[in-house]
Amino acid sequence: QVQLVESGGGLAQPGGSLRLSCEVSGLTFSSGAMSWARQAPGKGLEWVSGIWHDGGLRYYLDSVKGRFTISTDNNKKTLYLQMNNLKPEDTALYYCARGLYSFRGDYWGQGTQVTVSS
Repeated sequence: QVQLVESGGGLAQPGGSLRLSCEVSGLTFSSGAMSWARQAPGKGLEWVSGIWHDGGLRYYLDSVKGRFTISTDNNKKTLYLQMNNLKPEDTALYYCARGLYSFRGDYWGQGTQVTVSS
């Protein structure tokens, strides 16, 4: 059974940091890509960052470049998103996704809420 389980969300102040995790079971990390996407209240799904399975390719949404860092621990089959210098506009439900052959998500987690507010 394929499962992607996000954790690490919560409330942060502007300028603060959070680290999201996504544990994957039922799939390997040896192909394709992992990604983070988010959905803010009343808005559509927005792709945030992606990483190829070997770590050789990493992409970021322009608005998070220099603040967010995506990484994986292939032994633990876990995806991370380190989020620094958080802004209120980062408030959203964050999802991780597994793409079997590309950055397009074939499997999705249930999401973890990130709220940035003073």
